[in-house]
Amino acid sequence: MMGAMAIAQSVRSGRLSATHMLDQCLATLAKEYAPLCAVTRILAGPAREDAQRVDALVAAGRDPGALAGVPFGVKDLFDIAGLPTAAGSRVYADAPPAAEDAEAIRRLKAAGAVLVASLNMDEFAYGFATINALHGTTRNPHDPTRLAGGSSGGSAAAVAAGLLPFSLGSDTNGSIRVPASLTGLYGLKPTHGDLPMGGVFPFADSFDDIGPFTASLADMVTIWAILSGRSAQPHDTPIRLARLGGRFAQNIDPDQSAAIDAIAPDAPVVTVPDIARARSAAFLITASEGGRLHRAALARDAMAFDPQVRDRLIAGALLPDGLYDDAQAFRASFRATMLDLIAPYDVLIAPATPCTAPLVDDPRILIDGAMTAARADLGIHTQPISFTGFPSLSVPLYRPGRLPLGLQLIGKPSSEPTLFRLAAMLEQRGITGVTMPGHQHSGDIA
Repeated sequence: MMGAMAIAQSVRSGRLSATHMLDQCLATLAKEYAPLCAVTRILAGPAREDAQRVDALVAAGRDPGALAGVPFGVKDLFDIAGLPTAAGSRVYADAPPAAEDAEAIRRLKAAGAVLVASLNMDEFAYGFATINALHGTTRNPHDPTRLAGGSSGGSAAAVAAGLLPFSLGSDTNGSIRVPASLTGLYGLKPTHGDLPMGGVFPFADSFDDIGPFTASLADMVTIWAILSGRSAQPHDTPIRLARLGGRFAQNIDPDQSAAIDAIAPDAPVVTVPDIARARSAAFLITASEGGRLHRAALARDAMAFDPQVRDRLIAGALLPDGLYDDAQAFRASFRATMLDLIAPYDVLIAPATPCTAPLVDDPRILIDGAMTAARADLGIHTQPISFTGFPSLSVPLYRPGRLPLGLQLIGKPSSEPTLFRLAAMLEQRGITGVTMPGHQHSGDIA
């Protein structure tokens, strides 16, 4: 499928109609989405109404918006008017329908975008694999025997497969950056709280953010600007780089190390203290907040939950308040430390995932010399960054013929434009860039 900006330009100029683009998108979805297990609902009726509204504006000589006629999908935890917000679970499959769209959807539709689908996820966003007991396991378009990552795996897979030009996911501990890395896309976890969370089913309010998946950097910048209400103004000042060492230099693919060497050969190495403690505290806070959120539903019908999610939520609900308070206090001191460490620099560079996508039939990865569950540990490099609330852009390494891998570009709060500028420079140098599925992979191991 064409990129978002190309579609919008064609629709705004009258060369293509939004209805024509929607028909193409729906035909592709009907033919190709099922094997990926990426889509939970196709919204053909409302989408047609929105596309016709865009076409009417064009016919009247009015500007339908920067995303005119661009189809998109959202993770299954965004409110969609008239439908229950299930968050990937049978627990809320028959909940009362949402009265209105989530604020992010509203902003995108106001810019002319056309919502066509809701997309698969780990139940209640609790996992890094998109192994869903209700909808099935989302497959990686680059190799359907492998995971797409999670918890926003359906959102990533739909874009990586060319079914949609962009999608929205959510990121609590890495749930955008992990699938972006494993499927070879751009994926943004914004500065915490910068993008609209209204109408998004929560996992852990302390960390939750929404963000886009795109197959081009230009699309990412435009969608971020629409969602944030900000502009990525160009600058020509040098970007001061540092690379994250310590735990971030362990459990890393050799290609990621080589790419970081190429990007910042002389950059200083910043070692963050207490990384293991930060990740443990992040696990504790998310477990506690998730457990509290679902405590009543667990008491009412615990057996309706995915067993792997249920057990972790119950454990979280039983955590003492004192432990939660201690973890939040440590988080505040850790963030202050990170602000001091990043102060001399503009961007910190780190791996996004520790490896390429693991096999569906053996969803484990190698961490510290031992095989561990991918569902829990694919976020080993993303979780400590979420803990700070800093923005982080996952950028895909350009490696045709091989399974995708990404890096994180991590910035100071509200520095997304700097991350985009560095990403553009890396793309121009041929270090990063999206490669769509369709060729053989070589040299990759599980």
